[in-house]
Amino acid sequence: MKKSLIATAVLLTAVSGAYAQNYSSGKQQYAEASRQAAARYADDKKLCAEETSSSARMQCLRDAKAVYNGALDSAKKASSYNNTYSNGQNNNRNQQVCADCGRVTAVNVSEREGEGGALGVIAGGVAGALLGNQVGGGTGRDLATIAGAAGGAMAGHKIEQKVKSSKIWTVTVQYDNGSKQNYQFENDPGYQYGDQVRASGNSIVRR
Repeated sequence: MKKSLIATAVLLTAVSGAYAQNYSSGKQQYAEASRQAAARYADDKKLCAEETSSSARMQCLRDAKAVYNGALDSAKKASSYNNTYSNGQNNNRNQQVCADCGRVTAVNVSEREGEGGALGVIAGGVAGALLGNQVGGGTGRDLATIAGAAGGAMAGHKIEQKVKSSKIWTVTVQYDNGSKQNYQFENDPGYQYGDQVRASGNSIVRR
């Protein structure tokens, strides 16, 4: 009986180790555990044959059979749990992939030049002509007036562009699916590097 008890302990250790290992599927785990349980059961039966009395041999065989059946039952439960757990992990991974989700990887601020209109050209031309008219006399004054008007018009145009210039915030988003997109805002959107966002129409929102 002592030999049977030792074999039982060894069997339980072997089976536990079998389904504690990281197999790729529940079927592989169950097959390995069953193989080890069958091998241990065969060894136990040999040990039982060495018992001195028939009653001891019968009891030893019953114990070995009970341990063997228990090992198979445990292996089935363990493989079933691992299959469920593995499927759950796969489902979680699938759920975690969000094509519209990403994070901010850059925020850049630039200045967009405004568009100059007729008002700047006219005002600049008038001012330039008046200044040119003060230079020289006769034909020279006429030429200076024309040059002043042309230069003033150009200056007026540039001044109006500068006055109408505005800041642009460009936010770069790296999406979970690997794509990258830039979004532009006329006002500070408040995004910073690392912010978690998701696409919303032609823009983005926090998530």
